[in-house]
Amino acid sequence: MKDRFGCDWSSTVGTQFWQRPQIGRRMFFRHAASAVGGYFLMPSRPAETIARAAPSLKATAQNCIFILMAGGPSQIDTFDLKEGSWTPPQLAPTSYGSLRFPQGLLPSLANQIDSLAFVRSMKAWANVHGLAQTWLQIGRNPTSGSSKIAPHIGSVVSLELNARAPAARRTLPAFVALNAGFGVGAGYLPPENAPFYSSPGGGGLANSTHRDGAARFESRYNLLLKMDAGNRASSDFGPSFPESAAYNAGARRLVYNSDVEKIFLFDQAERIRYGTSGFGNACIAARNLLRAKVGTRFIQINVGNWDHHEDIYLPTGGHMTISKQFDSGLGTLIADLKTDGLLDETLIVAMGEFGRVPGPVNPGKGRDHYLNQAALFAGAGILGGRAVGATDRDGRSVTETGWSRNREIRNEDVEATIYSALGIDYTTVRRDDPLGRGFEYVPSAGEIYGPIDELWG
Repeated sequence: MKDRFGCDWSSTVGTQFWQRPQIGRRMFFRHAASAVGGYFLMPSRPAETIARAAPSLKATAQNCIFILMAGGPSQIDTFDLKEGSWTPPQLAPTSYGSLRFPQGLLPSLANQIDSLAFVRSMKAWANVHGLAQTWLQIGRNPTSGSSKIAPHIGSVVSLELNARAPAARRTLPAFVALNAGFGVGAGYLPPENAPFYSSPGGGGLANSTHRDGAARFESRYNLLLKMDAGNRASSDFGPSFPESAAYNAGARRLVYNSDVEKIFLFDQAERIRYGTSGFGNACIAARNLLRAKVGTRFIQINVGNWDHHEDIYLPTGGHMTISKQFDSGLGTLIADLKTDGLLDETLIVAMGEFGRVPGPVNPGKGRDHYLNQAALFAGAGILGGRAVGATDRDGRSVTETGWSRNREIRNEDVEATIYSALGIDYTTVRRDDPLGRGFEYVPSAGEIYGPIDELWG
């Protein structure tokens, strides 16, 4: 694979990890609601004229681990347990103070219950997988005009926190995506804020060596620098060449780097301790990234599939198997971060794009899509062992919102919570967007959406 200047980096870290989606040219929607679900897209006046007071930020976190439970987990079997004739005995519902939790299904997380807070008054905007997953990751309607330039939440974190970190501490990109495939990227932001993709298996960082050896690679890289010296000093290329040069330099820092290699190198005993799964491996890598302090501040881990329309309670496969993998990986990660003293500076968020239909199972013995959902939060000073919000006996509707805005919690509120915890002004409106309309970190922040401060008690 060659970059835009014809340089072949396919044998190194290179282009397979970095991407910058093409910028669309469609304008903002001006509708007060969309067909997706009555979502208010814009305030009643242009973003350029909005005057906002500086918000109060939590600023308790240095890092964020965001776990996308792709497919939509059943909230009534996990974070908002509801018991009925459908509940299999292996879930072993157990009381922890005022919380009921499926100890049999999630035993490792049950051991960490004092550190976990569950948000139960949540509602997704859409119950279509791709649309809802994108909405969750960019914090806005994917059908809106601004979504075509919208960066991933992690890319915004990268932009903001990179500006505060010395260059010497930025060996790895600030935004790392584990087991995530190639998904939402940096939008219109500079490409160094794009996610760095990896699916760790314990054998080191893939594509970080050259097929002809270190000496040959170094020789070729130095030759490239000599050939490009004049271009780097020229302004004829506008921002394109500096971006490409920064991209190459970033990749170079990862090649034949023993400090980076150690992050992605772990043995079988460690894999077993984390559950011997792809998700467990990603949790090990996430822990190592935070321990190493090499620049990574936002880590996304994808774990799925939670889309169980049929046979959701089979003893093996489906919901039961993926829940065990999730439990072993995340429960052990939280325990290790506690031991390392890193949990207090790391916000952990785990949620899917929507929930599952509560009550008795469907004719296929599964659960279909449902807008009500729940999420897990931990770390960064969050008060654990409790829930924010509540639903009715069956989990069909919200009975208590549990927070100051007194409404159901949406994706945009989760986005604002992440930014606030990291000390990022979630009301920011950037003036460098290609649409020239002002890009809001969180649409209608302050006026409509804001952080779930109640998580901190």
